[in-house]
Amino acid sequence: VAKHPEIKALMKPDYNLIWVVVLMVLAQLTAFYLVKDLDWKWVVFWAYVFGSCISHSMTLAIHEISHNSAFGNSKAMWNRWFGIFANLPLGLPYSISFKRYHMDHHRYLGGDGIDVDIPTNFEGWFFCTRFRKFIWIVLQPFFYAIRPLCINPKPITRLEVINLLAQLTFDVAIYYLWGVKSIFYMLAGSVLGLGLHPISGHFIAEHYMFLKGHETYSYYGPLNLLTFNVGYHNEHHDFPNIPGKSLPLVKKIAAEYYDNLPQYNSWIKVLYDFVMDDTISPYSRMKRQLKGEVKQD
Repeated sequence: VAKHPEIKALMKPDYNLIWVVVLMVLAQLTAFYLVKDLDWKWVVFWAYVFGSCISHSMTLAIHEISHNSAFGNSKAMWNRWFGIFANLPLGLPYSISFKRYHMDHHRYLGGDGIDVDIPTNFEGWFFCTRFRKFIWIVLQPFFYAIRPLCINPKPITRLEVINLLAQLTFDVAIYYLWGVKSIFYMLAGSVLGLGLHPISGHFIAEHYMFLKGHETYSYYGPLNLLTFNVGYHNEHHDFPNIPGKSLPLVKKIAAEYYDNLPQYNSWIKVLYDFVMDDTISPYSRMKRQLKGEVKQD
């Protein structure tokens, strides 16, 4: 920032995010209606081909919202309510809890017992063969849901209860209006989109040490268009208060800091390499023993 003070001008909300999220919710509502009378094979097909992409993209919109990118830091609660709205087409309550744990990930990256992005010892021990690592990728959404309860359980907050009640109300309404196939499409899209899916390569690409000494990696491929530039991950950790929309500008302005870092151009290749490289496993993460006072959300 001292060398490139113009980066400070990028530290502002991305109001376009609001309209993109609204359109994504409307797109999924339309899909819920369209699949209600399809044969089951087509419900599964569209859940993977379309619903999974929208669902995974929405989780990354929620990631943006957790950083107050929609309305800005001065309207933090507006972002929380908007996150609950964005959560609706995913089928499972996620937004409020994600924000709490994700802030710990940024403050204490790799912190043992704090950063729940770090796999458990069981994951590292068990998912160590090629076949088991493949299964681990398929089951990623379940591990991301269960891991916080094992590593760093937190008291439930009022907003999390509201998130849960809003989600249950929405799910019941969809079932009442359009039936079980719409519910299946919604939930299957979320599970499939966060599991064995090209976009899911970002889970591994971001912080798994394919090269020793390099803890965080960026991805500059086309799937950033669907993921709010989450691939610009070094840039994001350097400037978490800059919306994803502006992270390519960070890289352009401060190119000398990013161009020579190890980077990816294919998340599919990341998934393939993770499974096939016998030196890489869920253990391939930097883990730190934290010292001093730890403040969590």
